[in-house]
Amino acid sequence: MSKSLSSLFAVPLLLAAALVTAPAGAVLKPGEKAPDFSAPSSLGGQVSTFSLTSALKKGPVVLYFYPAAFSSGCTVEAHLFAEATDRYKALGATVIGISADNIETLNKFSVSACRSKFAVVADVDQKVMKAYDSVLNKNPERASRTSYVIAPDHSVIYEYTDMNPEKHVENTMHALEQWSAKKKQ
Repeated sequence: MSKSLSSLFAVPLLLAAALVTAPAGAVLKPGEKAPDFSAPSSLGGQVSTFSLTSALKKGPVVLYFYPAAFSSGCTVEAHLFAEATDRYKALGATVIGISADNIETLNKFSVSACRSKFAVVADVDQKVMKAYDSVLNKNPERASRTSYVIAPDHSVIYEYTDMNPEKHVENTMHALEQWSAKKKQ
């Protein structure tokens, strides 16, 4: 195949590959209303029910979706959120993680990876993932790695989707700090 002909096929192939591996692109955008939900959660291995409405009565919520407990990227991300939990609390925010894992798995994950610092929700029927358009294209039974910052009025302040776990805490913290500063003005 000639060089020009092979390069002609390279772009469509790269685009097709990106579509197969990229998370869903229809995530909620800033200004949209965050869907309300209640679901089983685990904090420090203790099961309770997490309610978004109840959490928002206390302040903003940092809601992050992750593909699977105990996978390498998700464990890194949980550690990063655990390390930053006190900074989120200082801004009046609650951190909550969501995956399609069952509550038994999340009981263990909440202690080891989340270090008993924040709760993780079991979205086994994937209703919350779907409501937030946070479904992984290449594996629709899993959540994409998407983080939201939600204001007490249920409006989305910030959204960030990237399968690399490294920037989710930094980006959501920055968005929360900006929102908090505007609120004080």
